Amino acid sequence: MSMQFRIVHTTTFAYDGAAVASYNQARLTPLTTPDQIVVHHRIDVSPKPWTYEYKDYFGNEVTAIEVLEAHRALKVSATSTVQVDRKPGAAPVLTWEEAALPGVADRFIEFLGLPSLVTPSEPLAVRAKSLAADAALPGEAAVAIAQEVAIEAAATGYPALDAAHQLLGALRTVGIPARYVSGYVYPGGAHSWVEWWDNGWHGIDPATGTEPGDAYVGVATGRDHTDVKPLGGIYSGPEEPAVEVTVEMTRLA
Repeated sequence: MSMQFRIVHTTTFAYDGAAVASYNQARLTPLTTPDQIVVHHRIDVSPKPWTYEYKDYFGNEVTAIEVLEAHRALKVSATSTVQVDRKPGAAPVLTWEEAALPGVADRFIEFLGLPSLVTPSEPLAVRAKSLAADAALPGEAAVAIAQEVAIEAAATGYPALDAAHQLLGALRTVGIPARYVSGYVYPGGAHSWVEWWDNGWHGIDPATGTEPGDAYVGVATGRDHTDVKPLGGIYSGPEEPAVEVTVEMTRLA
């Protein structure tokens, strides 16, 4: 069943004094894919900025924001209306032998790296290798590993962002290309999950071990969270502003 959402994502920086310049990149525009269509989107910034829009290396919509007048607060608010109609993912077909060929291993080398942010815990890495050894296909291993991460996340209570990074590392440890997805889930708000490659990207939520459905809205994809920060940049002014972030997600249909 398709769903339509209105999402308002607002970030406010309050400075203890005047900031004289601020440069930011916003990745707050939801993706347009076969599974979701952006009906409407706008970004409002106060004070009035100079802006420039472009696609980054991973194909995400980026709005560059530059404020050069002195200001004690910066407010960035993104409002989106998105229609979601996700089809169930196809059954896995890629073999372990095919996953190791240059057409996959070289093509997706960036989604196989293991920097410290996504290095899985030693017990998880061991468990992932065991599950992969028992799986006939990488796609079957990916689901089993994701379910293992979901069990661990439920037991430890760590947030979705950490669960996503652990799952990324676990999948990459056994040679499965995997990427990070930022977005929202109804009714919870901001969320993150993972997609792995099997003749196409297949999504799975490491918090639940299940495939994302119509309640999920994807915003950006990358190697990990650092590639898809909703808002990041630099400024000249007082140290350590107070930051407030709110996300309102309303189902329209």
